[in-house]
Amino acid sequence: MLEHITPLILTFNEAPNIVRTMSKLVWARRIVVIDSGSTDETLSMLARYPQAEVVYNSFSDFSAQCNFGLTQVKTPWVLSLDADYELSDSLVEEIAGLADKELIAGYRAKFIYRIYGHPLRGTLYPPRVVLYRKDRARYRNEGHGHRVTIDGQVSELTGVIYHDDHKSLSRWFDSQRRYAVEEAGYLADTPDEKLKLSDRVRRTGWLGPLGILVYTLFVKGCILDGWPGWFYALQRLVAETLIAVEIVERRLLLRKRRG
Repeated sequence: MLEHITPLILTFNEAPNIVRTMSKLVWARRIVVIDSGSTDETLSMLARYPQAEVVYNSFSDFSAQCNFGLTQVKTPWVLSLDADYELSDSLVEEIAGLADKELIAGYRAKFIYRIYGHPLRGTLYPPRVVLYRKDRARYRNEGHGHRVTIDGQVSELTGVIYHDDHKSLSRWFDSQRRYAVEEAGYLADTPDEKLKLSDRVRRTGWLGPLGILVYTLFVKGCILDGWPGWFYALQRLVAETLIAVEIVERRLLLRKRRG
């Protein structure tokens, strides 16, 4: 199965992460990297891996970048990874042993979230489809993120992927400010029936931040992870607060326009 899979990675200044991601892809004959203009050591680090083919594409949004990446893949299967993902050894073995069943169009994997190498007991990061047939997949934007739509049956993988972002806190803040604008727009403009219950709660503009800290620490168990757990919970609190502020500001501006 491995010879029929091409890993696809999006990069922009991922020097703190990319080596950990690439180190688990030594089995790949070709790795497609779509870079949107990295100015740090990302490209020189990727140059250490002869199977990595870097293609520059100007960034407009995540779904467009991913869909462009699909056009660069020549194998029937794609392994879509963020540049801060690290495949577990058990997942690599599992993928290698998969049979190419015609009915299966994709595979979904679970994640273990790490804070600077420390694995957390729980995370808000949901399972996602990471392995799929190229000709059955298409990406679309959803809030600040993106989601792949698979035409066909999706099965579950038992091996996990580690998510561990080592980029600076200032870079994280910059990203969250942008994401908050996009996420608030998505929550505000999407009809109730198309939103999950958790998203309807977030759209209130005040319940999200109040609940997220308690949910992360106690329901997900991050309070048992010490400072890494608190770090993650506080990050989620800040991110949710930024979204809530954007939602409240939208309502205030709308009220002002209506007089």
